[in-house]
Amino acid sequence: MSALLARIARALTHHWKRSLVAALVVVALLGVAAGTGGRAADDFGIPGTETQQALDLFKAHSPAFAGADATVVFSVEDGTLSDGERRAAIEEAIGQIRGLDHVEAVADPFGAGGALSRDGRIANVSVRYDVEATDVEREDGEALEEAARSAESGGVDVSMRGIVVDLGQEQEAPVGELIGVAIAIILLTLLFRSAAAMGATLLGALLGVVIGQILLTALAKPLGLPAFASTIAVMLGLGAGIDYALLIIGRYREQAAAGDSVRDASAKAAATAGASVVAAGLIVMVAIAGLLVIGIPMIGKMGIGAAIGIAAVVVSAITILPIMIGAFAKRLRPKKPEHVQPSPAFSRWGELVTRKPWLSIAGGVVLLLVFAFPVTQMRLGQPDDGNQPTTRTQRIAYDKLSEGFGAGSNGPFLLAVDIPRGDTQTRAQLTRLEQAVGELPGVAAVMPAMVSEDGEMATITAIPTTAPQDSKTSDLLEQMRDETIPAATAETPLKVYVGGNTAGFEDFSAKVASRLPLFIAVVIGLSVLLLMAAFRSLLIPLVSAVFNLLSVLAAYGVVVAVFQEGIGASLIGADTGVPIVSFIPVMIFAILFGLSMDYNVFLLSRIHEAYNEGDAPRASVIHGVSRIGKVILFAGLIMAAVFLAFVTQPDVTAKMMGLGLGLAVLIDVLVVRLVIAPAVVTLMGDRAWWLPGWLDRIMPNVSLEGHLVENVDRPAAEREPTPV
Repeated sequence: MSALLARIARALTHHWKRSLVAALVVVALLGVAAGTGGRAADDFGIPGTETQQALDLFKAHSPAFAGADATVVFSVEDGTLSDGERRAAIEEAIGQIRGLDHVEAVADPFGAGGALSRDGRIANVSVRYDVEATDVEREDGEALEEAARSAESGGVDVSMRGIVVDLGQEQEAPVGELIGVAIAIILLTLLFRSAAAMGATLLGALLGVVIGQILLTALAKPLGLPAFASTIAVMLGLGAGIDYALLIIGRYREQAAAGDSVRDASAKAAATAGASVVAAGLIVMVAIAGLLVIGIPMIGKMGIGAAIGIAAVVVSAITILPIMIGAFAKRLRPKKPEHVQPSPAFSRWGELVTRKPWLSIAGGVVLLLVFAFPVTQMRLGQPDDGNQPTTRTQRIAYDKLSEGFGAGSNGPFLLAVDIPRGDTQTRAQLTRLEQAVGELPGVAAVMPAMVSEDGEMATITAIPTTAPQDSKTSDLLEQMRDETIPAATAETPLKVYVGGNTAGFEDFSAKVASRLPLFIAVVIGLSVLLLMAAFRSLLIPLVSAVFNLLSVLAAYGVVVAVFQEGIGASLIGADTGVPIVSFIPVMIFAILFGLSMDYNVFLLSRIHEAYNEGDAPRASVIHGVSRIGKVILFAGLIMAAVFLAFVTQPDVTAKMMGLGLGLAVLIDVLVVRLVIAPAVVTLMGDRAWWLPGWLDRIMPNVSLEGHLVENVDRPAAEREPTPV
């Protein structure tokens, strides 16, 4: 692989002008392909769950309950909503909402059974659409908001929540990405002390991200990629792309300072750093694509989208960067050799860590365990609109509904009842079911059963006394499904499935938890095999997997400590007692396991390179750390900055993802890569690079020995590997 990458880089650098034209043509063609694509319908299905069974029943017999929905809340501080001018304004707004595209039904708060609070100050208006949430557009949310807010002319306060409203409130400004790029510019300038090197690194990474987004746009509809996949791809692609470009540009500058020609330096950078980038990128893609084993379409396809984003920045790193090296060769050459020489500070650090390796390992492991301890209290769930900023309309609506109708009104259970057509006992059976559910502790109210037009199903709405994310609501759902409903329908032909958003979140969490062991086994297994093929080592990949697991647990612990326990939550504008979003643990595991292997490959490849050149085991570690330690540190800081910038987003899920990944990268780089890993390799000695003969014969050889690539621009007598 190293020799192939060297040939590609040498050709692209030498013919950079025609290569640049070819690259622009390819990007243009991809753009045309993206223009013919379309937005995919997000698949929120949870196969094999009771929520999915309820949804399928709704689709077949009561489509209104299967479609997208929203809640509009009208309120006043004093008086009542029934006062003449106020009521007229509300009715006018409801009339406008009924006239919107795809609106199937709008509740009348003033009619029989209308949702009006006892004091008459708050009205709960349910809006149901005849299309599923996957088919709703941003424009639908904006139209709903405009129609609903027309009631404000009558002195009525208006707030809204629901999937349709969320779409209408989407922000276009990439605040998190811009903050991450700004910090990356500062750190790259400090590392390289060169504006040209900083610009080449950043431009190479950004082009990779752009290409990835174009590919996702083109493939969204054919592959059914969810909309959130592009957000994850940007987050990952930006961080990983900068890291990959940083590694290659940094290695080029080393080789240029050592006296290599532009072509030779580019080839050597591609064969060494580029090979590490390809190996690291493959591990990241495998880890993220491993989300497919979870068995939930949305998560699996999100993983595919993120893997495409990573593939784009890898390809950009090994093709676009050599072109840029050819274009800016003179400016990329370091002005002072000491800028690219081994770091004396990291050399001393390597000596310190390897002097007493057992002590270094013990200290690092204890620190990881301290960070990981809160994970024992992790509770999976789904944060609700009560975790939104107090200024957002979703939060205002949530609080008003809680005030007027109780916290449980924000997440009712929808009981889908499959009933036999023409059974004269059905009404009495439904009444017994309503009574049984209504008598449950924790149920605030039960709405009378609504029978579908075809008479084959009924819908019963049960409102809990507690909020959707409250653990008591989860307990209520379990009791309802396992005890109350089976007992109430034991001698009837009724089949009851509990659905609704709250039940869906619970089923989602349970599905993720049940598949988590398989997912972890697949990701670790494939990553270990890739590392074995790359380094021809048995022990290094196995030990790396163990410490990567500790690093992931530490990340989980940080997220639990901040969001569930509230430690420092106010500093990032988050509430306390927030359950961990169901898919966050698997996403963090996939992303962090892959990215931590990135840094692992970067570190081990330099140590292995020094070892192959004749260094003793400990000396090779010190040599490798002195060469790559500063790069890994700055790469980690840049990656963490990109992730942590997403903490500025108002959405609690984005905050959770950004904080978890950002701090996890810092923990992994500062503790695992710069303390534990060097100590472990030192302890192993020569055994670190041993692979059984039988395994060596069957394992594909993915060579990372790019330092053996010969120069071509020197006289034949001088063509030998450049010492590095």
